[in-house]
Amino acid sequence: LAGVGSGSSMVGIKEGETYTVHDLWLGVFLRSGNDAVHVLSAMNGGVPATVQEMNAHAGELQALDTHVVTPDGYDAPGQVSSAYDLTLFARSGLQKKDFREYCSTVRAKFPGETTTKKGRSTRSSFEIQNTNRLLAGDYDISQYPGIAGVKNGNTTNAGATFTGVAERGGRVLLVTVMNPEKPDHNEVYKESAALLDWGFQAAGKVTPVGELVPPRGGARASAQPGAGDSAGESGQAGGGSGASGGAGASANPSGSPVAAATGSGHSTGVGTAMAIAAGLMLLLGGGAFLVNRRWPLPDLVRRRR
Repeated sequence: LAGVGSGSSMVGIKEGETYTVHDLWLGVFLRSGNDAVHVLSAMNGGVPATVQEMNAHAGELQALDTHVVTPDGYDAPGQVSSAYDLTLFARSGLQKKDFREYCSTVRAKFPGETTTKKGRSTRSSFEIQNTNRLLAGDYDISQYPGIAGVKNGNTTNAGATFTGVAERGGRVLLVTVMNPEKPDHNEVYKESAALLDWGFQAAGKVTPVGELVPPRGGARASAQPGAGDSAGESGQAGGGSGASGGAGASANPSGSPVAAATGSGHSTGVGTAMAIAAGLMLLLGGGAFLVNRRWPLPDLVRRRR
């Protein structure tokens, strides 16, 4: 736990206790637990090795605006990223089954401390809830219809940041907002919801202005939409001064329903469970970027209440 920055968000790791890797990642995704990040980094060969791997992976994804200094995202000189790169990271993460589970879990039980009484040891647990307000809701904002993750964050220098994915009517949108224009409570989520609304309404009515780059190691694949697929159209949406916003749209070429699966297990979720089929995704806002069909959003399942 050495090196965790002052004022960091914590999930509550206790020295001398045992945690599964699954526990630790839930602590990262739901509570932005920098203590969990540092434990995972130590398991991965230490902070310097982890940072080196993160920078190498950013390079592989062609996230060229990004330079990692700290594994937990704590403010540090020279550490930078962009809304475009965060969208690349989200797209890559959503290809991974465990990432999809963690980023869509609304609440879970987290191991507490072990206590001994009369020679008998017991370990308590406590509930942690996702701080992604489009997923969990709040007093001034509702859960966004069709939301399925991904991650929020906040630092002194960067301000509020959010990258999220939502599905509605067989179309998938991916949105990123950094440092919203207004300082209002939950403004980053309100701007994200507005971008998502715009993206769903704009499908088939606007023209894309660019493409998201593929990973360096992948050959470019065809991005021709299927019959009746209008997902190849997108346009710009504003983020305001000091903000970068984006959303992406995906259609289901097969025409089969994409919101089709339910989940169960240790954690509970809210809203409609989701299984997102392969398709096209576009990034809107400040610019629109076509996502290569080779890297679609597969089988995104969100646990329900």
